[in-house]
Amino acid sequence: MSLTNTIHFRNLRGDLFGGLTAAIVSLPLALAFGVASGAGPVAGLYGAVCVGFFAALFGGTPTLISEPTGPMTVVMTAIVSSMVANNPENGLAMAFTVVMLSGIFQIVLGIFKLGKYITLMPYSVISGFMSGIGVILIILQIAPFVGQPNPKGGVLGMVQNLPQLLSNINPAETALGAMTLAIIFLMPAKIKRFAPPQLVALVGVTIISLVFFGNADIRRIGEIPMGLPTLQMPTFSASQMVVMFVDAAMLGMLGCIDTLLTAVIADSLTRTEHKSDKELIGQGIGNLISGLCGGLPGAGATMGTVVNIQTGASTALSGITRALILMIVVLWAAGLTQSIPMAVLAGIALKVGIDILDWSFLKRAHKVSLKGTLIMYGVLFLTVFVDLIVAVGVGVFIANILTIERLSALRSQEVKTITDADDAIILNDEEKQLLDQANGRILLFYLSGPMIFGVSKAIAREHSAMADSDVLILDLSDVPMLGVTASLAIENAIKDASEQGRQVFIVGAAGKVKQRLEKFGISRFVPQHNFFVDRVEALKQAVALVNPNAVGINTTGANVYRSQANDVDTYGYQA
Repeated sequence: MSLTNTIHFRNLRGDLFGGLTAAIVSLPLALAFGVASGAGPVAGLYGAVCVGFFAALFGGTPTLISEPTGPMTVVMTAIVSSMVANNPENGLAMAFTVVMLSGIFQIVLGIFKLGKYITLMPYSVISGFMSGIGVILIILQIAPFVGQPNPKGGVLGMVQNLPQLLSNINPAETALGAMTLAIIFLMPAKIKRFAPPQLVALVGVTIISLVFFGNADIRRIGEIPMGLPTLQMPTFSASQMVVMFVDAAMLGMLGCIDTLLTAVIADSLTRTEHKSDKELIGQGIGNLISGLCGGLPGAGATMGTVVNIQTGASTALSGITRALILMIVVLWAAGLTQSIPMAVLAGIALKVGIDILDWSFLKRAHKVSLKGTLIMYGVLFLTVFVDLIVAVGVGVFIANILTIERLSALRSQEVKTITDADDAIILNDEEKQLLDQANGRILLFYLSGPMIFGVSKAIAREHSAMADSDVLILDLSDVPMLGVTASLAIENAIKDASEQGRQVFIVGAAGKVKQRLEKFGISRFVPQHNFFVDRVEALKQAVALVNPNAVGINTTGANVYRSQANDVDTYGYQA
């Protein structure tokens, strides 16, 4: 895979400085997410290194910073807890296998060029989903924030045990967590330009905990093994194979959505355009290697990406630099992190959860759309209390059904039948004259716009209400696309007209629309010479049939359809 489009050395200073700054921002988050996931702080560091390096090397967004993110950590937390609960000996190894499978899933999506379809979902669903993940991350940090171990049962377990947790607060740890949040929220913007608040809180509050709470009973990270990771061989349990593949698909899909949304933000900041399919392949390789090394899954991270771009980065060299700096920390400086209080990491993760909430849309959703608001809150509720896949599936289904209903209603307005020169459709003077001469014996059935399946009801309704007439003219001049269900409805209308002895003319059917009609065998009812390009010509032929004595109408064309025997035309239709 070519790297010439993403790496060059013309902006070496900006890329190195961007990578260094992004690494400083990533370090506390990697530790916090590692602890929050249940896989340990070193898993967060390995994830930041592996996903960050390989996604930058093989991805399609030069300035994107990839690392463990809040949404990915929430899903990974559920996977780790469920795998360990069902298989205490191999559960963690199986969770890392799920990470590998999610990477393979992303690679497959990229190879088959499905990247452009990943983010084709309604914003109300994305907003509810992301806000739900933010709520989950916040809830899961309550126990460590107040100095208590996480109760079993995930989010529901935390909510059920909330009174007990709050009644057994550890004052020292809660104070440290509160100080962490205060620093992150209240740090002046001038200082933020020189040092990320998460790192300042991590270092500053850790020092405070050692100086003022040295003898207090405070839970800390503890020793982190330094050196290269131990490779995690894929571990399967036959009874959980299906669960593992479902979890991997969910994790991979979430990573795709998270990454491509961040890539769009990077495009807007750099005035460039990312390559979505290449990016998915890069992310997949990164997650595959991360799972193999015992690291957390990752995706494009908005905070790291924005910081990277704002500090001057323009190529993937910045992401590679960031990963290498974090690798140095893992190999030689991991021991410096063992005194970090768990409450500090909980405070950092809590702030991430608050930031994930889509405050902008939450504040004004009810003003924009009631249906969109209900979908958003429904997805949020399902995400938090039921299941992430169920939430997205139900949200997308309902949103698409509502969209199809609205489109169908709009398109149905363009399904019209007329027998005289009224104002239902725009006719020129000649067409109006021809319809007037037909004396109501010609029915013009006009369709306009894409004929999606939702329009079939309108076609059937107009078909059943058709007035008595001798000729049916089906005008498809303004139909660019004909769906299968709408085609069946049109076929029924043509078939019924034919069986009732009406002549059927089709106007404007061309290209794929005509091909679709031919595949449905419309020629059984409509001979080839009854297809017209122009509506005027179709009307002239129809008037010649129903009113041969009309002034100014050439009646010779009507003789084509007549035979002398039994008053039946050459093609078997009753005249």
